[in-house]
Order: sequence, then structure tokens, then C-alpha cells
Amino acid sequence: TEDKYKLVGGYCDIFTRGSRRKWDQLVYIDLFSGPGFCRIKETGKILKSSPLIALSLPIPFDKYIFRDNDPLSIKVLSARVSRNFADKNVLYINKDSNSAINEIKSSIPAHGENKTVLTFCFIDPFDLNIHFETVKTLAENKLVDILILQAYYMDANRNYDNYIKEDNEKISKYLGFSNWRQEFQKSKYFPTDFVNYLAVKYDDNMKKLKYLEPERSSFKIPQKNVKLYYLSFYSRHALGNDFFKKVQTYADDQLKLGI
Repeated sequence: TEDKYKLVGGYCDIFTRGSRRKWDQLVYIDLFSGPGFCRIKETGKILKSSPLIALSLPIPFDKYIFRDNDPLSIKVLSARVSRNFADKNVLYINKDSNSAINEIKSSIPAHGENKTVLTFCFIDPFDLNIHFETVKTLAENKLVDILILQAYYMDANRNYDNYIKEDNEKISKYLGFSNWRQEFQKSKYFPTDFVNYLAVKYDDNMKKLKYLEPERSSFKIPQKNVKLYYLSFYSRHALGNDFFKKVQTYADDQLKLGI
């Protein structure tokens, strides 16, 4: 978790530093914002999480959009932001991410000839509950770089027996098409490599939206060598991928943000 937030913070920092002079407005979206801090269960350590990291940047975004299902998380986050970042332009949305996406998209300032807008969206779900249609809606007709947690090991692998059943729609919604089972069973990944099938199909979907081949970091529990998830970065611009590569190489030394 700490490594994840260092990577997110490092990319936010290089994003705003590298884009500030080229773009009139920079927008940060956090689709699973939480209350702003998180406690590490095993150690009790309290970390500043992604919303407060993004707000703490030396070179800030112009607008922040925070969405969370939990009304208490939104209330607590709002109080913390009001106390420490009262000058920031912040929008809070307390709705399901998939049903709120049109509202979120409409809240991004319009990109035009006289006002250029670039958006960075961090998507940090606990499982594969973000619909591909949601990501597609956000990305269409907008310039959006996306960093998404893909819970392929801690969700897809663990729940494979449930997801392969015909009456389970979770993977269909995650990938954005319903005949994935037939395709998976005919593929070279069947039956033992469900994770790589999902990763390749998701990348293919993003390429159809004109995104480049992603940069991807793998996260695991070091003591047990147990894989958990990927953080995958999708950009339509090679410079975005270059930024993310740089952050991966020195994330441990990035930012003094209290994390």
C-alpha cells in the first residue's frame, strides 16, 4: 500500500510539473477516494492516501474531483480538505462510480482552442467492479491519462470458479463484452492463465480507445511472494508513458508528502 501511494504521488508530481506550462487546466479525478488517510492493518501505520497526496503537490492541479460510495468517507475527506486545502477547487460525488460517470465527465472543464485541459484519473477499486463502459465514457472526447488498479490476483484468480459461471456478470461488465468465456476457452490462456487473458483483453479494449501499450507495475506481499494486483497506466501520448517509466525508477525518492 505504501509503495502504491508513493507511485501515485510520484506520477502526480511529474504530471503537474511536466504539463503545467503546456496546458491551461489540469484536472485530478479519484474514483475511489476514501477519507484521505488509511491505516495499514498489519503495522497500524497511518498513511496519507491518494486525495490528500494529490492536494499536497508543490505544483497543484486546477480542479479535483473525488468520488466515493461511502457518505462518511466523503464527509471526513471534505472536512480534512476544508481544514488544510481550503483554497483548492474540489468537487465531491457520493454515488456509485459506474452510475456517476456522466456527472464526473461533465464536471471536467471543456477543452477548446482557447482553453486546453488535461486530466489524470486514478482508479483504485478493491476488486474488478469498475465497468469498462465507465472507463470508455470517461475517456471518449476527453484527454485523460488513467492509472488503474487491476485486482487480477486478489479478485479474478481467487474467484475464478464463480466468475466462469454463466449467470455471473462481473467479468462481462469489467471487460465490456459478454462472450468472453467462449473466447477464453478457445485461447492459449485457458484454463490456467486467467490473469493474462484479462490483462491482454483489457489492453486491447484500451487500444481501441487510442491508448498506447500500458506501463504496468506488479504488486505482491514480499514476505509471502503472493501477487496481489497490477497498477496499469494508460496514456494516448508517449510522453505520459515516459513520465510513468521515470516514476517507477525512483518512486522511493519522490516527494516529501508524509507518506
